[in-house]
Amino acid sequence: MADKPITETQMKIMKFLMTPFSRFNAWRYIQTKGASMGQFGGREICVASMTGARTGKRRDVPLMYVPYNDGVILVASLGGAPRHPTWYYNLVKNPDIDVYVKGEKLALRARVANSAEKAEVWPVCCKHYPDYANYQARTTRDIPVFICEPRG
Repeated sequence: MADKPITETQMKIMKFLMTPFSRFNAWRYIQTKGASMGQFGGREICVASMTGARTGKRRDVPLMYVPYNDGVILVASLGGAPRHPTWYYNLVKNPDIDVYVKGEKLALRARVANSAEKAEVWPVCCKHYPDYANYQARTTRDIPVFICEPRG
């Protein structure tokens, strides 16, 4: 059975609490090359360094990731919230990102998987992090999946 949908009020509270923690988490992860604050819920995270869609400023965002070929897959789940995470819009507008994984910096280009690609990689994502299936069940939006591959 799916969890109840996340309300707008819950989203505002979650963002208020998570923003300062996420900034510190990203900073600490980069400083220690992933040796500190490199897991969330027992799963490894990465830090995606991206350009803000509205501000044009660089943002370092700690995210769950799925290893994929020479890059990563990023799932814009936001825990099954009714709207996309802010970083989704950053990647759509500015797809060139740097992703820090276990002390390695990857220069990648992100793109939203088309429906055939998503059908292929979604089971891989859910196997890597089973809660993705719960998040999809919690929301009516189709959770976007970014395939991030080496630039150039």
